[in-house]
Amino acid sequence: MKQPTSQSSHRTWLTALMLSALAAGCGGGDSGRDPILGSGATVVTPVPAAVAPAVTAVVPVNDSTGVALNHTLITAAFSEPVSLSGAGAFTLSCAAPCVAPAGSVTFDASQQLATFELAPTATLAPATNYTVTISNAKSLASGLAMASPYVWRFTTGITADTTRPRVSLTVPATTSPVPLTGVPANTAISAVFTEAMAPGSLNAASFTLTCASPCVSPPGAVSYSVARKTAFFKPSAALAVGTTYTATVIRAATDLARNQLAGNQAALPAASNHVWTFTTAAPTAPANVSVLSTRPAANAANVCTNASISATFSVPSGFEMDPATVSAASFSLSGPALTPVAVASVVLDDATGRTATLKPLAPLTAGVTYAAVVKGGVNGVRDLANPANPMAASYQWSFTAVNCTQPPVPSAIVLGAASTFASYGGTAGMTNQGIDTVINGDIGTTAVSTGVTGLHDTDGNVYTVTPLNDGAVNGSIYTYPPAPGNATTKAIADAALNAAQNAYNQLVAMPPGAYAGAGELGLLTLAPGTYTSATSYKLTQGDLTLDAQGDPNAVFIFQMGSSLTVGIAGPTGARSIILANGAQAKNVFWQVGTSATINAAGGGFMKGTIIAQQAVTFSTAGNAKLTVLDGRALSLISGVTMVNTRINLP
Repeated sequence: MKQPTSQSSHRTWLTALMLSALAAGCGGGDSGRDPILGSGATVVTPVPAAVAPAVTAVVPVNDSTGVALNHTLITAAFSEPVSLSGAGAFTLSCAAPCVAPAGSVTFDASQQLATFELAPTATLAPATNYTVTISNAKSLASGLAMASPYVWRFTTGITADTTRPRVSLTVPATTSPVPLTGVPANTAISAVFTEAMAPGSLNAASFTLTCASPCVSPPGAVSYSVARKTAFFKPSAALAVGTTYTATVIRAATDLARNQLAGNQAALPAASNHVWTFTTAAPTAPANVSVLSTRPAANAANVCTNASISATFSVPSGFEMDPATVSAASFSLSGPALTPVAVASVVLDDATGRTATLKPLAPLTAGVTYAAVVKGGVNGVRDLANPANPMAASYQWSFTAVNCTQPPVPSAIVLGAASTFASYGGTAGMTNQGIDTVINGDIGTTAVSTGVTGLHDTDGNVYTVTPLNDGAVNGSIYTYPPAPGNATTKAIADAALNAAQNAYNQLVAMPPGAYAGAGELGLLTLAPGTYTSATSYKLTQGDLTLDAQGDPNAVFIFQMGSSLTVGIAGPTGARSIILANGAQAKNVFWQVGTSATINAAGGGFMKGTIIAQQAVTFSTAGNAKLTVLDGRALSLISGVTMVNTRINLP
């Protein structure tokens, strides 16, 4: 973990600021401004100078590599609606002898998205560095222009993308074959995708909500979050209680390479719609959201200059926060004399939808005290309830930045023949219980084919399914004979096990790192690096945040001599991993000396590739709540057990 090397107590400007605010509050009248949440008194939020619009998310992400050659859409999301003017407002360039591809620029003000689309016959060049530049963007509200051009870079691979996108998670949850019951009538509907989507392909025609007569299918607003790869359908009013609705994302929804959606209505390789149904119950009671915790904590005096700032919300409705309301306009950072800090991004986490993270555009200044504000009130943050629950008042806290030493950065792990496997059952096989398990990737084992139960794959093979235990593998299943196992599937299973063992050995050989949290990872925020426990790691006291600090290639490695336990008992016992500031599930690795137990109570979002010597277990028999892993679950000498589990190969 990073260690501070100096401290500062320069808070003079902040003290004066707060005294001024208190004086204004005591003088009567609030000038129409939002109050700050405080203990025992309500004070007036100082209003900083207007902030220029900023780019908050881009695809491809900055410094990404291996970008597909047919990746024809370059997308940028803004902190507010802007206008783009001039021939050079949004450009894609590359160094000679490469010739920059021709393209056109479109802007969707309602979603605050700008897209550069390559000409119909154009493709990207292989193994080439590209630079994207956005300039001359002006706020439609204030007229302020971007402080400076926004520039990011990516490098192409050598192949095209032919993989269809899939829906990895829905709200309400996708259940089959019967509708999910008890869904609050004031819910919003959302679909999370396995990869970045073409924003223009997600609209009122491609994402619909219907119900059978005499119910009238509700109209609604469709939006897409670039940072979260999530589409939202928000009904114009609360839904009817006791009614069954059908949500559909049609096959015409495409990724950035124009591959159509692989839904749940046909087996791969066919494109199809993704359909899910639910039945409504009474709406949740109105209740304001609030800030539950912050990182850094209030008055922290040892915050690294490259830190990101986050706020986790308490959401009594049980819904996620509305990403359209969480932006640089509602979550801001200022220095002395209320000088605004330029923001690179403000995004919600994809695991819970309740933690907002602000990444400054440039490192903070050591010795300076900063104030962070999450805006409440009419124009502040709110949840996805319908109607939405706001935060009653703004929330402010301060901290001081210092220089920090940086831990060594580990290198990526080579998975080889195991890279296409979302799960591997070692020598013991793989068992699924429940009808909502979906594995987006291959699975395998060196056990005989009867060692796999409760699953079927896209090759038409069925492995001991029952009406109550039938999970879908959107890939192939590789086992030893007898049929459907054969000599070919045996060879592939052997190669995958050897590759997984080699990857495990790579992880063990990594130089050990810090003993994070004395074995308890809950409520920690960790920078890229290696974290080592001679015994076990637990994630039980709260969620874990992995902060890539803006580097999409940042690697996180967890080494442990024995077990990994995520979650605790009870209906609210699930724990999740939150990826922040470019962290990616494909760059997170868990080397487990014995066994791994992931959210035995059901639910939660796990991230990364788990390679365990012994068993990997998800949830517990009888749990209906979906447990999600974005990564891989690879057991070397035992098996993998799943109960209503979703695994998305990163």
